Amino acid sequence: MPDPPTLTSLLTTRHSTRAFHPTPIPRALLESTLALAHLSPSNSNLQPWRIKILTGAALTRLSTALAAAKSANLPPSTALIPPSYRHHRSALGKQLYGPQGYDVAREDEEGMRAAQLRNYRFFDAPCGVVVYMESCLAQIDVLSVGMWVQSFCLALGERGVACCVSASVAGYGEVIKKELGLGDEVEVLVGVAVGYEDGEEGINGVRTGRDKWEDSVDFMED
Repeated sequence: MPDPPTLTSLLTTRHSTRAFHPTPIPRALLESTLALAHLSPSNSNLQPWRIKILTGAALTRLSTALAAAKSANLPPSTALIPPSYRHHRSALGKQLYGPQGYDVAREDEEGMRAAQLRNYRFFDAPCGVVVYMESCLAQIDVLSVGMWVQSFCLALGERGVACCVSASVAGYGEVIKKELGLGDEVEVLVGVAVGYEDGEEGINGVRTGRDKWEDSVDFMED
């Protein structure tokens, strides 16, 4: 019997899964994962995360609406990446659409479009999660929600369930709010595709690198 995963093993093996088996995730497993993630820290214990869990017809409706918005070339509301960070996205794109990923040539517009649309269909996962919070809250509370997302993803991994955090779907926050009956008083932050990983799909073999951690940290003693 294998040893249970540790925090170190969960962090070092974590990756974005972009192809899933259709097998549904048991409700009890989702509930235990959500209960654990709910223990995440937050500013002044506000617990600002708000979550929609979508499966079945509800997920199909949202995925269809998001894919339609993307196909219609509606402009997403995502912020531009500053020039000093763009090389990271460029490197990721080469991996995702290159031979080890979707294997789509840059000039293959139809193939590229089909691959990109998978983002908006939650990668055909059996479960989609929409994470949002009230718009009246502060930037620090977005960080609190981010802590919840990390806890949720690691708790899924501990249970043998894969996921992919998707910023793309949040670019169509107004579409999501309309489909889910949410008002203007909330802000959609991110989506998460959840399911059992299809290990036969090459896209799931993509692993992104990291800069040296030392590049992000300064020790100050004097």
